[in-house]
Amino acid sequence: MKLHGWGRYPVVEAKVPTFETADQASRLLARPGPWIAHGLGKSYGDSALNQQVLMTRRFNKLLDFDPEKGVVTCESGITLAELIHVFLPRGWLLQVVPGTKLITVGGAIASDVHGKNHHLVGCFSGSVINLTLMFPDGTIRSCGPCENQDLFHATCGGMGLTGLILHATLQLQRVHSAFVREGVLRCRNLIEACEQFEAHRHSTYSVAWLDCLAKGENLGRSVLMIGDHAQDGRLAPALPRPVSIPVEWPGFVLNRYSISLFNHLYFNSHSSRLDRQLKPIDSFFFPLDRITDWHRIYGRQGFIQYQFVLPENASAEGFSAILKTVAQSGIGSFLAVLKRLGPENENFLSFPMEGYTLALDFKRRPQVFPLLDELDRMVVDHGGRLYLAKDARMQASIFSRGYPELKTFREIRRKYRLAEKLHSLQSIRLGL
Repeated sequence: MKLHGWGRYPVVEAKVPTFETADQASRLLARPGPWIAHGLGKSYGDSALNQQVLMTRRFNKLLDFDPEKGVVTCESGITLAELIHVFLPRGWLLQVVPGTKLITVGGAIASDVHGKNHHLVGCFSGSVINLTLMFPDGTIRSCGPCENQDLFHATCGGMGLTGLILHATLQLQRVHSAFVREGVLRCRNLIEACEQFEAHRHSTYSVAWLDCLAKGENLGRSVLMIGDHAQDGRLAPALPRPVSIPVEWPGFVLNRYSISLFNHLYFNSHSSRLDRQLKPIDSFFFPLDRITDWHRIYGRQGFIQYQFVLPENASAEGFSAILKTVAQSGIGSFLAVLKRLGPENENFLSFPMEGYTLALDFKRRPQVFPLLDELDRMVVDHGGRLYLAKDARMQASIFSRGYPELKTFREIRRKYRLAEKLHSLQSIRLGL
């Protein structure tokens, strides 16, 4: 069947066997490779693509839960949405969630996803107490922060290249409401946005929408959302009514003029308010999940999501230069999301570092690729790196400059004889 990531680029013809038990998975892995695990397909590029993929979605059972400590053990194919559905009404929530809940636990670990609270609690791996891996020869290994640490730090952020994640034990956080108290700050430019991020570092969650086409004194104008868990209110989640995009939009709809108009309307539709209005958890964390197949707005050619992080000491200069380059190109990003990140962790290929990260969406067309090549060089020249879960076209030389622990990761792959049978299109492209 034809298979692609969320950006719908690239597209491959792949065999897609599925499994429901570890024994079935072992028999599949015994066949000639290479293999890569594939969950819900929400990584944007080719990190979960190959000619053969193991579909994990049916391997999705809850195995154990401690209602006093909030510790859950589950199979890797279960989704964050399913965990939230079961445990939020009981007063428990995942410690870290990305911008979508429609991903599997295995995918969250393999990508070491981060959320709007990274500046305080770090990545998803920080809530992983233990996990089990199946190697291509059928061997099962347990690893965690205190057991087989090298394997654990390679697996979290390792994009499925250290084995098939079977089970995970996660620490949940106690919450008292299915709502977040949200405040909004309208920022005139990038400098003001960063000042407000710093001023509100005590807030549990923070994220900003950014106008990447604004220029001059309005460069980087933003709408910053900050939030904390409400301490009272019902625990039953308020689910927004879904909106469907049934067909691909024509290619001409998204252009610099329509994006500029949208940015103008969005920015001016918000006013600063710090009175912290109640907002349902789904609306605060996962606003795009309610829009079924929202990637269709980019047309049949798909899109490229480009996410990078710059270290704190280079953020002001680097972001200004990058935003000026994007604005001058006239190739607008329909969605642009800015977040403050905290210190990096010990995982060898985990994306975050202390500083700021920006995610941009570009409709795929020929002129986008030279622009992104130019941005790549600017990112690594400022000491930053790109996010593997969003990547579909980065060059190996750019990747190696951004990830200093790449050599260690490769050594672990050799140590456990994983490089012979576990590969994705991305890992081949980047020399992983």
